[in-house]
Amino acid sequence: MTDNAQQQPPADTPELPTQYAPAEVEGELYERWVARGYFAADAKSDKPPYTIVIPPPNVTGSLHLGHAFEHTLIDALTRRKRMQGYETLWQPGMDHAGIATQNVVERELAKEGKSRHDLGRAAFVDRVWQWKAESGGQIAGQMRRLGDGVAWNRDRFTMDEGLSRAVQTVFKKMFDDGLIYRAERIINWCPRCLTAISDIEVDYQDDDGELVSIKYGEGDRTLVVATTRAETMLGDTAVAVHPDDERYASFIGKQIKLPLTDRTIPVVADTHVDPEFGTGAVKVTPAHDPNDFAIGQRHGLEALTVMDERGVITVHGPFEGLDRFEARSAIVAALRADGRIVAEKRPYVHSVGHCSRCKTTLEPRLSLQWWVKVETLAKAAGDAVRDGDVNIHPADMSQRYFDWVDNLNDWCISRQLWWGHRIPVWHGPNGETVCVGPDEQPPAGEGWTQDTDVLDTWFSSGLWPFSTLGWPERTPDLEKFYPNSVLVTGYDLMFFWVARMMMFGLYVMDGQAPFRTIALHGMVRDELGKKMSKSYGNTVNPLDWMDKYGSDAVRFTLARGANPGTDVPIGEDWVQASRNFANKLWNATRFALMNGATVEGPLPDPSEMSATDRWILSRLNETVAEADAFYDDYQFAKLSDALYHFAWDEVFDWYVELSKTTFMAGGAAADVSKRVLGEVLDVTLRLLHPVVPFVTETLWTTLTGGESVVIADWPKDSGYRDAGAEREIESLQQVITEVRRFRADQGLQPGQRVPARLTLDGTAFAAHEAAIRQLLRLQPQGEAFEATATLPVAGAQVALDLSGTIDVAAERKRLAKDLAAAEKEKVQANAKLGNEAFLAKAPDQVVDKIRARLAKADEDITRLQAQLEGLPVA
Repeated sequence: MTDNAQQQPPADTPELPTQYAPAEVEGELYERWVARGYFAADAKSDKPPYTIVIPPPNVTGSLHLGHAFEHTLIDALTRRKRMQGYETLWQPGMDHAGIATQNVVERELAKEGKSRHDLGRAAFVDRVWQWKAESGGQIAGQMRRLGDGVAWNRDRFTMDEGLSRAVQTVFKKMFDDGLIYRAERIINWCPRCLTAISDIEVDYQDDDGELVSIKYGEGDRTLVVATTRAETMLGDTAVAVHPDDERYASFIGKQIKLPLTDRTIPVVADTHVDPEFGTGAVKVTPAHDPNDFAIGQRHGLEALTVMDERGVITVHGPFEGLDRFEARSAIVAALRADGRIVAEKRPYVHSVGHCSRCKTTLEPRLSLQWWVKVETLAKAAGDAVRDGDVNIHPADMSQRYFDWVDNLNDWCISRQLWWGHRIPVWHGPNGETVCVGPDEQPPAGEGWTQDTDVLDTWFSSGLWPFSTLGWPERTPDLEKFYPNSVLVTGYDLMFFWVARMMMFGLYVMDGQAPFRTIALHGMVRDELGKKMSKSYGNTVNPLDWMDKYGSDAVRFTLARGANPGTDVPIGEDWVQASRNFANKLWNATRFALMNGATVEGPLPDPSEMSATDRWILSRLNETVAEADAFYDDYQFAKLSDALYHFAWDEVFDWYVELSKTTFMAGGAAADVSKRVLGEVLDVTLRLLHPVVPFVTETLWTTLTGGESVVIADWPKDSGYRDAGAEREIESLQQVITEVRRFRADQGLQPGQRVPARLTLDGTAFAAHEAAIRQLLRLQPQGEAFEATATLPVAGAQVALDLSGTIDVAAERKRLAKDLAAAEKEKVQANAKLGNEAFLAKAPDQVVDKIRARLAKADEDITRLQAQLEGLPVA
């Protein structure tokens, strides 16, 4: 673009700085958008609604690449819908993150030498609210950096008064409907966080342990059991065998001595036992294993808890007071000394559950907890997808969803924390239980106390699609914006969050699902596809990249990797390339403005346009159609690639370059092309805006004089296509590309001018001679012109005088080598296509590919032979 870049623009032409500096414009632009109310949502609007909720980030969190990725996709969807005339609501908010937040504040207290128990419950909760006001929610400022077009005036927090009212209302309704109950069950217990956690918050990893085989019983009446948790044998209340296992038929119903204790325990028959695994006999510890608990329920076994909430042994005896892992070693040593160890395997690698918050090894523990009876709720959640009321995208993720909701166990919703929604149940002095709704007074009198537990964080976030809109009141917001149009979230939250929202929404909102589409994306990984982790040292702070390359560059990189349901690799080189794309947009628009590109007035009639003008408008409308299709299918990677290649390859590298000679010549043709270029840039910037909002805002407002591209109309496919112009320009591109390749092969400098004779008669290229000569640096032939190389391409001939600039022998050798390769390719393709056995077995697409290779080989042979003939005789 340098040849014409120094032209003086008209006096009234808007100007752009010579370079794009994201840091100088992004913050100011974003605050202007917010101040003008572009992101606000009006429930009274007669526009059709489009609603997306933010997956509420933890109040303890900061913006990481996963957030930036997800927010980019959501923002792109809402920005496009806003431009299409929808009343868009992107609902922002934060999650109180019960365990994570309590841990943060407890660590702060520890620095002061205090614990939450020193403060007491009320004072500790006040301290958490104080921390939230001072330090929590830094992610909100980072969201502004990224360009998130959320409705800030509607910002919500899961512990807000309104959302807390929704939580209490739902709990009361479910309690009254018999869907919430209290029972002793085996739960996942974290001895570090001192609370139950749900099954989906357990991280399983392979740990090195030991498998010990222990002899139970005495004399000739012994059984061997194997365990990785020897410390739990103190709580064994039976040994179980399969009822059909003949080896143990005489043991069933008899008592057997439990080692290291003064107890005997029964041998029971249970079909859960696999007779082919190990010895076929298993120890049963009902209070410390979910399968053992079920066996204990079937056989009426006592459940003995042998350790406290911190994992310390409580059974009176030599092991009392030992940590569970210390007790494990001590018990194995005692068994070994007593001759009870039959076999030991060390290390024994096995899967062990860890707390997803603090990574502590979890302990299965019998505990009195609150539960949601999920059978009917989960069935409704599955049926909503099966019946087509809710679509999962990509569709192949549906089976994972069904596998989960169809096999869902009752949900443990109580947590032994102080920060969170306290369970609205009061216990009376005589065992009474009263559940209190938000407008009801709790029972008064001596002996009445509120339940000490709080609700699982996912209980409140499961209400997010309607609690944020004012439910349980039937607010105008609820009427307008529920159900959500689409949920955009990671596939890893399908079980944590998506299924919960489906169950609650269908239950509370009269069978109306909370969203129409669930669009699932993958996880962000490093450029090698490795999971990002602090322990791997490959984590990235997206703010660092935003500071270095601009927010648009980060957004565009993330969008280009977003294939539905698959993980997204990302590296800094890719962000740098996206920054280069933003710079290309800037420079191209600046060139267009300096050369008089305009959006004023209607487009000229196609009859007044050159083939180049008609070609780019045809490609523009095709690109609009592609963008719409990709958006509607949540194909962000394909969308971004299509826009990138149209803008860079077709508009900047070809249309602008082909038009330079027209601009230089001036006149009516130049005026037409200036209007066409203005139209193309206007539409291209609007198409790109949802993904790269900042640079497009600056360029579009400068180009068009419009208020903001945020509220500009989304482009529509006019239906204009010109196949003839597309074929003509494609052929022209072939000519220019082939000659450029030849020049490069000869070692000619890009700017080096070469005399040339163009034979264009009878082709459509005659109208493009000036552009061909300009782009290929071909000067007119002089009287002394002597063709040393002739290139026949696409029906035209380009003869070059390379006297003194070309090594004819080297060029002949190169062409001969390429010709031999093309002839070999032709022989191989013909051999395969002539093989009947091959044709009978090969798939159609394979045969078609070989035929295409044959056609390409024929074309290359013809071209190369002509080039060889055009070379001068050595």
